[in-house]
Amino acid sequence: MTASHPSRSESDLHLDSTAHLMHSIGSRLTGQLRLVPPPVRRRPAPPALVLVAHGSRDPRALDTVRTLRDRVRELRPGLAVHLGHIELNAPLLPDTLTALGDAPAVLVPLLLSRGYHVRHDIPEMAAAARAGTRVAAPLGPHPLLTETLYDRLVEAGWPTAMDPAARRASAVVLAAAGSRDPDSATDTRRTARLLADRLGVPVVPAYASAAAPTVPAAVRALAARGRHRVAIASYLTAPGRFAAQCAQAAPWIAAAPLGAHPAMARLVLHRYDEARVTRQAELASA
Repeated sequence: MTASHPSRSESDLHLDSTAHLMHSIGSRLTGQLRLVPPPVRRRPAPPALVLVAHGSRDPRALDTVRTLRDRVRELRPGLAVHLGHIELNAPLLPDTLTALGDAPAVLVPLLLSRGYHVRHDIPEMAAAARAGTRVAAPLGPHPLLTETLYDRLVEAGWPTAMDPAARRASAVVLAAAGSRDPDSATDTRRTARLLADRLGVPVVPAYASAAAPTVPAAVRALAARGRHRVAIASYLTAPGRFAAQCAQAAPWIAAAPLGAHPAMARLVLHRYDEARVTRQAELASA
């Protein structure tokens, strides 16, 4: 007797057909979804960079810091770069911060050493801002400043090669604005040592105000040591009264201020990046 298999009901056949159809639809949808790119998560915009200049009555100073701002923008396209002054020029820093509203910012002082403005004025203005702000370190001391100082001296006539006799007769006075803060003098002396290493001649720091020695006194002291070929390296960010006053004391050549040298723009961004990394590390350890 031959065994017989029970016949499948119409409902079973209907379920099989439905399952096959659903599997086919699911496979097609899966294939189509693979073609859809994942959603793009936009990174938040980086904090704005605010260049903080001292301010000057000399119109050349404002032109200089504006040129430096433009060079920073060229080096970092897409980064919002603004300008604010401590005094004398518009826009003043509080006005720049007010215009930024709730946007965070990193303030980069266009100052070459520690001092009252870096320790007090700028942080107080930053604390009054609506958005979170961070104050970067001053520009100096740093090897990029040494690079700028060297180039400015060469532009003024400093020889790129010297015989031993000329080297023994040569020296440089590093002419800074001056401050009563002892840390400011420490920073300036460090820059003088970096420049001396680069030039191979003595570099003496001197000041236009608030500190000693003055530039003329430094020139006289070097002459007393047999250094009669004395150049003035302007350790100032922009033209102005101090730069002109220091240049008048030069017995040989006087270099232009640091200005909008390409290395200065790179240094501004370096200080900005430093401040951002420090902030991120603080948040991570909190």
